[in-house]
Amino acid sequence: MSLAAPKILLITPPLTQLNTPYPATAYIKGFLKGRGYDVAQADLGLALVLRLFSVEGLKRVFAEIEAGDFALSDNAKRMLRLQNRYLATVAPVVRFLQNKDLTLAPRICHGRFLPEASRFDNVADLETAFGTMGLTDQARHLATLYLEDLADLIKETVGPHFGFSRYAEKLALSATSFEPLHQALQAPANLLDSLLLEELDALLARTQPDVVGFTVPFPGNLYGALRLAQRIKQTRPATRTIMGGGYPNTELRTIQEPRFFDYIDHLTLDDGEGPWLRLFDFWAGKIPQGELQRTFSRGESGDIQYVNHPHPDVPHPEVGTPDYSDLPLTDYLSVLEVLNPMHRLWSDGRWNKLTVAHGCYWKRCSFCDVTLDYISRYETAPATLLVDRIEQIIAQTGQTGFHFVDEAAPPLALRDLAVELLRRRVAITWWGNIRFEKTFSPDLCRLLAASGCIAISGGLEVASDRLLALMEKGVTLAQVARVTDGFTRAGIMVHAYLMYGFPTQTAQETVDSLEVVRQLFAAGVVQSGYWHRFSMTAHSPVGKNPAKYQVAAVGPEPAGFAWNDLWHDDPLGTDHEAFGPGLAKSLYNYLHGVALEEPLGFWFDFKTPKTTTPRQLVAQALQAPEKPDFAKQNQRLFWLGNAPELRVEAGKKGTRAVLTCYEQAEDFEVKAPEAAGRWLHELLVQLSHDYDTKVLLKEAAATFPAAAGPFDAFLLSPAWQLLREKGLLLL
Repeated sequence: MSLAAPKILLITPPLTQLNTPYPATAYIKGFLKGRGYDVAQADLGLALVLRLFSVEGLKRVFAEIEAGDFALSDNAKRMLRLQNRYLATVAPVVRFLQNKDLTLAPRICHGRFLPEASRFDNVADLETAFGTMGLTDQARHLATLYLEDLADLIKETVGPHFGFSRYAEKLALSATSFEPLHQALQAPANLLDSLLLEELDALLARTQPDVVGFTVPFPGNLYGALRLAQRIKQTRPATRTIMGGGYPNTELRTIQEPRFFDYIDHLTLDDGEGPWLRLFDFWAGKIPQGELQRTFSRGESGDIQYVNHPHPDVPHPEVGTPDYSDLPLTDYLSVLEVLNPMHRLWSDGRWNKLTVAHGCYWKRCSFCDVTLDYISRYETAPATLLVDRIEQIIAQTGQTGFHFVDEAAPPLALRDLAVELLRRRVAITWWGNIRFEKTFSPDLCRLLAASGCIAISGGLEVASDRLLALMEKGVTLAQVARVTDGFTRAGIMVHAYLMYGFPTQTAQETVDSLEVVRQLFAAGVVQSGYWHRFSMTAHSPVGKNPAKYQVAAVGPEPAGFAWNDLWHDDPLGTDHEAFGPGLAKSLYNYLHGVALEEPLGFWFDFKTPKTTTPRQLVAQALQAPEKPDFAKQNQRLFWLGNAPELRVEAGKKGTRAVLTCYEQAEDFEVKAPEAAGRWLHELLVQLSHDYDTKVLLKEAAATFPAAAGPFDAFLLSPAWQLLREKGLLLL
């Protein structure tokens, strides 16, 4: 077989998300197609779910349960008795969740249409959660519970590893030894494996690939990838298999397990573009094996070889545009699992995923994998190129929703992107992850909102200034309060990542952190959040130097396979495990505006210290005066509105200019003395037509007419203040 021009198949194994494609294969396909390669891609996670949740799929599930020897729970027995209703409803429900038949919503909500099992036992008050307007949302939530009932039945019986986003995850979580995975892969295929392999066989027959690449972003993708690779080795032994993705990049950097390479020929680390090009050149005989890049292989003697010839990385501006062709974009399911507004964005709706910059511009947080390439190598692309990519993706997918998947999108890159979107009148809806840093001024937040930003998430982590400094987060609580306020006032939803259990964190600091979180929700500046337990990883500053953070690594012992999550003792910290349930319960209530005035001890079933956080900490931070405009001379003026109309009127105190601004929701007038008014009109006309020329405040001041008085005084005038309120920004 000549591999001078290989046919390539890229596979996302089960399961990542049901609502939108994971972007890794689309990125690699876009890059390789740009280099002239023949590339196909498939999301076998989606294919498996659609095959399983169909009439034929459920018939096979029910038949196998009835033929098997399962100790069934009462819940499972009830579902078996209702199997005819499940068979009658599964196709309509899937079509509804694919947004192909939204008229089903009233029947789902009011018609006793769905069979109900244990997931419906704790249905929230949907009127409260969704309001009277959200009939489709209510139905989507109920339809999701219906699918989760079926998933519970499958997990209890024919598919013990099944999960919508965590397929066989337990086999790969902290899998220092390959043995559990090996045993599972040697066992006969269960029903779900069989359905998956049937999908693969059809796909291979269609595409006839020479090379199959697997992306494994999460632990829950590993088992599926290896099952698929095993089948390829059995049926097409000459086909080469490659694996990459987030899981290998963090967990498999020191792999020494020969059996893994029974399935996968080459394991590549970090960005795949460069390593793949070297592999193609190697297979075509253009370079020796010693010139591969970031690639593990098994040698002829069975030893594991890692080769990383110092080739330059493919620069971020040259990685190309993600290519979503041959993914069935209209078949993804918009599910609504939980009522957390930010988590909904992850699971509901089709989002095109794109990266503003490679890596993280901050890369100092001590809990983060800052030593790895996906964080440490920071590169940006010009805003013009990013918007070119956005327009290409919209043209291909017909979808204008974007999720920017950066570790922390840089504020200045987002500013330039927003300006370019507005300049070109490209209307998108977008959200992403940021750091709560002071560069996100209220004016920048308003600009981002005008460009289509609807939500941001950011790490508040442990809401304690001592611990924020220890983790080198580079923010303070007061700063977080002001930044979140700026986003909220701009109409952008704020989700806070929260952390507990950081090294040396005391019970007092945990309670004090909860008080800060309570104040942020009470002030209305954070609308969503989630508590994560601190995890020490091998590639973070804490994992690299535990003694510096006064913790001790206590395992696990390396066993040749995965190596990332480390166990640790925290002798100076509190019993972090005990706080988890109370923190989660309080946050759930705060999300819904409930019990915000309850004492913090209310959430815990053990005695906790009283908070020492000042009761007005957040309120005082929000009342801090902003820097006046005359102190922003080097900032750029930007006008979100249209060019105003000018007329001059005679008045008792002389002539005055009246600027009429026609905007989307309202028209308004700005009145000023004639000289200042004419200057304002000229400025706003220029700003509304010319996005390329950056007009700084000091440059505008230089043209301010002397007859209109001192410029600093004009910046305090009602006319200027009204324009600032209506969309005249300083960036």
